[in-house]
Amino acid sequence: MFLFGDIGWQAAVMFFVVLGALIGLNELSRRSKLWGLGLFVAVPLVLTVFVWPHTAGEGSSTGTWFHWVKVYSALAGCLGFMAIRYYPRLAANRWVLLFPPLILAINIAEAVTRDFEVAGLTEGIHDGAYMVPGIWNTMNGVAGILNIVTICGWMGIYISRDKTKDMIWPDMLWFWIIAYDLWNFAYVYNCVGDHAFYAGAALLLSCTIPAFFLRKGAWLQHRAHTLAFWMMFTMAFPAFVSTSQFSVDASHDPTALFVVSALSLAANVAVVIYQARRIISRRLNPLTQELYTDHAKFREVVESIPGRGDDAVEAAAPAVAGARG
Repeated sequence: MFLFGDIGWQAAVMFFVVLGALIGLNELSRRSKLWGLGLFVAVPLVLTVFVWPHTAGEGSSTGTWFHWVKVYSALAGCLGFMAIRYYPRLAANRWVLLFPPLILAINIAEAVTRDFEVAGLTEGIHDGAYMVPGIWNTMNGVAGILNIVTICGWMGIYISRDKTKDMIWPDMLWFWIIAYDLWNFAYVYNCVGDHAFYAGAALLLSCTIPAFFLRKGAWLQHRAHTLAFWMMFTMAFPAFVSTSQFSVDASHDPTALFVVSALSLAANVAVVIYQARRIISRRLNPLTQELYTDHAKFREVVESIPGRGDDAVEAAAPAVAGARG
């Protein structure tokens, strides 16, 4: 294949097992505070003390600074989001709502830093992973920066008024999510290519599918949960993606590396242009206003998920009606 080497039937089946497990664990953790605390506090404590020092040490494919920082930043996001979800005073504080975009930006910046770092290496094995550095690393690093720049609408985050108490971000619409997915897949493909079959494709689908079909508007919450689960697993069992019967190697083809990063850059440039035109033409302030209240998908979220209030729906209605007319 263009992106990967041979994909055996075991790996093909395991892809869907991983995808289903991540979606299932996300559903379990978001529906129960007790399960959330167990999975994001108790389990990581045990792994930190007894497992990761032995499995994710120097020389392993998950023993880099990036993997250690990534797992704890993902867990910090999960716990921070739980605090916002379960303590109404926090959700009511506009300053506290800076935490979700901040932790998201930090996670993207970590990967951008790694992409630029890999760009300066030589082809070969580094930190337990085979890498083919090139202009694609720089291209995707720039795409990641643009992805950070286009994070918007966090002041409209609210908590659903139902049993799940999900953290809903209506202004985070499908086109930004797709641009993020393309960037993140390109990052994994560039920097840990032999992990990309699972850590790229399956992991990204595990949060995008729930965001589009199970609980719309909660993409960032889905992403934090599934990323934390994957990082905990892969640091405990690094051989799963490297030497097991389920592993799938990247092709390490420079053309493939260039294409995925070019798609990532093009998508994020398109979002920047679209967002800039909207801000300028409508005289919006992205630091204090939501940008997409007139979109049908925005209205769909605030109408179907209780907690936002009728005022937001009514405010969006005229613009949406005009757009449809």
